[in-house]
Amino acid sequence: MTRRTVREVLFTGVGGQGIQIVSKALAMAAVAEGNDVLLVPRYGGGMRGGKTNAELTVGRGPLRALPVSTAAWSGFVMDQAYWETIRPNLADGALVVVNSSLFHLPVDVPDAKVFSVPAGETAAELGSRMSTGFVLLGAFVTLTGLVSVESVVDAMRQLVPAYRTQHVAANQRAIEAGAASVPALAAPAWSDLAGVR
Repeated sequence: MTRRTVREVLFTGVGGQGIQIVSKALAMAAVAEGNDVLLVPRYGGGMRGGKTNAELTVGRGPLRALPVSTAAWSGFVMDQAYWETIRPNLADGALVVVNSSLFHLPVDVPDAKVFSVPAGETAAELGSRMSTGFVLLGAFVTLTGLVSVESVVDAMRQLVPAYRTQHVAANQRAIEAGAASVPALAAPAWSDLAGVR
């Protein structure tokens, strides 16, 4: 796969799993690190249990179009329920990071680089199942270097509303546990990170 200065991340999950907050945290972290960012959340009217997707485009330089990717660089998969809503839009050789606690399907993307992370079990071991999405996000950013773990933690702290600040410490532990569960830069987002570990 040719290295570009734009990276697209397609997120999918079920409402209530944190897809919207983790995609926004990744977007905010990318902006904080000086990247151009476009984020399009996609979800139905139900709060819990329905399809929830997001599409994030991160560029090192100006972005000139809305993020409607038909050959995305990566997939972030919390649940298999709506996998088919993003799978056809992943490029051959795409990075696919899955929550193996809930994803048990073949990835079926030619030459995909698949990383399975037991995010649900990890969050449960930490005592906070609500932080499962942050476990997977910590793994994703560590694998890719798209942004730093520290920038994601800072973004999460900004995003958690005042009436939910009791979750900040658990979310940070989840991000850090996800980061510790995978090899750093095993699938680098940027060519200047290749070979750096």
